[in-house]
Amino acid sequence: MIVRVVLSTVFCLTVASCSSAQPAATTAGVTAPPMVSAKPELGGAQLVSLATTTPGATIYYTLDGAEPTTSSAVYLAPFLVASQLTLKAVAVHSGNANSTVTTQTFSTKIAAGTLVWSEEFKSTTGANAEPDPHVWTYDTGNSGFGNKELENYCAWGSNTPPCSSANPNAYVGTDGYLHIVARRPSPGIYTSARLKTEGLFSFRYGRMEVRARVPEDQGFWPAAWTLGNNIATVDWPDCGEQDVLERVNAATNPDWNEGSVHGPGFTGDKLGTRYEFAGGETASGWHRYGMIWSAGQVQYYIDDPNKPYATYTPASLDGLQGATWPFDEGQSNFIILNLAIGGSWPGPPDSNTPFPSEFLVDYVRIYAN
Repeated sequence: MIVRVVLSTVFCLTVASCSSAQPAATTAGVTAPPMVSAKPELGGAQLVSLATTTPGATIYYTLDGAEPTTSSAVYLAPFLVASQLTLKAVAVHSGNANSTVTTQTFSTKIAAGTLVWSEEFKSTTGANAEPDPHVWTYDTGNSGFGNKELENYCAWGSNTPPCSSANPNAYVGTDGYLHIVARRPSPGIYTSARLKTEGLFSFRYGRMEVRARVPEDQGFWPAAWTLGNNIATVDWPDCGEQDVLERVNAATNPDWNEGSVHGPGFTGDKLGTRYEFAGGETASGWHRYGMIWSAGQVQYYIDDPNKPYATYTPASLDGLQGATWPFDEGQSNFIILNLAIGGSWPGPPDSNTPFPSEFLVDYVRIYAN
């Protein structure tokens, strides 16, 4: 089962796509029930949306047929259904009675390994283009992001100093790659980009793969990773973090990538594993960085999904006092691609660090499992 999530307003794509839970004339003081709409996605998957006509109501939902309560996952946006499941949802509004429960069964049968979502970073304009705004938004500013990082993160089109729309820090090139560019517009001032699908796309379970080429010089910290959508309510690390691609500084021999998970009661290097590239290979070459996320398990691989180099399960938390596994709690995760500069792990750039430098991403794909 894969879950795709994007912030949504009330809509039905076609009359046929909407469930029987249409907005009805509801009794005063009773929250309107959730509506369900769906449209086809890759590989036979369906993009499912929930909405209620009661302003300010919160929708809680389950995907295993259990009755939803206020302890269930909070609906944030549409989710991709790529398996057989039963959706149940209830709308709740303070001062009103809860809605009736909306139920819809999906009979989707999709073989493991089927591509169900992809971002291929294609520009059809003949010029460098904005990353798809229906998929990507940005973290911005120079708050250090908990790691004492040095960069100012800039959104597409921003001219807020030191950002410059004439020299974007993230763009889709005519070469078909996403370029995340580290720049030094003046001495001691650095800009870069941190793209994320928060509020626009997320998934729960599946095989995520990122084909990328990273810069390797002092002070650079490229990463491809996920965070739980519930970070807005439970904060980090309780939301859960999955680090698919992460490395710092210049190439080493052997060169490496680190795959980690973080969650309640386990952060830092407690659950991190280094993958060492074969002799003669570095992270500055093109590689496929992958995560296989299934119930009770997160695995990481480089180039070959049949050869995971790290496997984490709830049993991996044994001995970590207070640690709990956050990756099966019903929440979906959103994707982040960023190039940090400096910070508590890599340290600052030095006189040999080249600017501009680029983190290139060929694609991000998700397969059913």
